[in-house]
Amino acid sequence: QVQLVESGGGLVQAGGSLRLSCAASGGTFSNYIMGWFRQAPGKEREFVVHISRSGGGTNYADSVKGRFTISRDNAKNTVYLQMNILKREDRAVYYCAADPRPYGSSSVRDGMDYWGKGTLVTVSS
Repeated sequence: QVQLVESGGGLVQAGGSLRLSCAASGGTFSNYIMGWFRQAPGKEREFVVHISRSGGGTNYADSVKGRFTISRDNAKNTVYLQMNILKREDRAVYYCAADPRPYGSSSVRDGMDYWGKGTLVTVSS
């Protein structure tokens, strides 16, 4: 079973950037597709992006496309989320997730099998 620990959250001004990291342990990292989800106050959790096992495939939510970039380093068992041009509506707890299902499974956007505890991103105006 894989364990996930996020880091890199914090307070940033609108228009700024943050880079989140998620370190995985307890499993073979390259066996999992990885994803980021977020949950804003009073809202349901939503899909942000996921990445294939090799890193060659990515799939973004429309709300972050062109601003966020996911990447992974299988040698370091880590997935990253570079967030640029942050907006107030990006404020949320960001969760790293892992799943053994194929990258093309549409259901992974609804949720994945393994979750981190989350890291808070706050965007001020």
